[in-house]
Amino acid sequence: MKQLSIFLSFLLLVASCQNKPKETSVVTDVKTDRVTKTTPEKNNFFNDSLNITKAFVLGKFNYKTDSTFTKVDAKHSTKEIYLNTRVYKAFLEMTEAAKKDSIDFKIISGTRNFYEQKAIWNRKWKKYSNLNPVDRAKKILEYSSMPSTSRHHWGTDIDLNSLNNSYFNTGKGLKTYLWLKKHANSFGFYQVYTNKNNGRTGYNEEKWHWSFVPLASKYLEFYNSNIKTDDISEFEGSQLAKDLHIIEDFVNGIPNNVKAYK
Repeated sequence: MKQLSIFLSFLLLVASCQNKPKETSVVTDVKTDRVTKTTPEKNNFFNDSLNITKAFVLGKFNYKTDSTFTKVDAKHSTKEIYLNTRVYKAFLEMTEAAKKDSIDFKIISGTRNFYEQKAIWNRKWKKYSNLNPVDRAKKILEYSSMPSTSRHHWGTDIDLNSLNNSYFNTGKGLKTYLWLKKHANSFGFYQVYTNKNNGRTGYNEEKWHWSFVPLASKYLEFYNSNIKTDDISEFEGSQLAKDLHIIEDFVNGIPNNVKAYK
């Protein structure tokens, strides 16, 4: 009888272990020092807490010394470029998949902080000096962001292969664009500046600009909750940000599927 009791206790212990929820382990990303909880089936890589600040989303930081950023290998870029480490990892995975279809990517532009964006903006502000301030700003805003409003600040967005829409309309460029439209979303990348046929506001279409939305969506959510037009300052024409609805029409001038991304 005692042996039977021991045996029954053993069976109950085994059943309990089998029904026990799967344990969660902790993994530290060696490049970012961020801790991520994982399960054997799924890595919740993009759900860990992010230490987002106003300075970060406004681009007022040095990404070259930020531990969450990685320098892009020269074979994948046309100049010295940095990206968020997670974004770069996803880009490399997409690149490997594209190679199987004879598609090659070169990153023309990646992270740009406030000061780099300011240099671009002020250069164009001077270039269009023949226009009145409002038209001046609108001309620049066709393709360039006001400093403190660019997605490139976040290290989540990349410009690929060419900065001319016409390149992607024929030949190799068209093949590349069609591949991206079909496959990029599965790697987390979305074209955020599409055509405006469906009423999208803001910048003109940019077939070269792809954003890693799993991370960028978190930064955009923080931006909309914490940034006001008064925070957009310290460059030529910054006082126009409110009247031009920069946050409403440009920062948020993206497709509905991107806005709704969770």
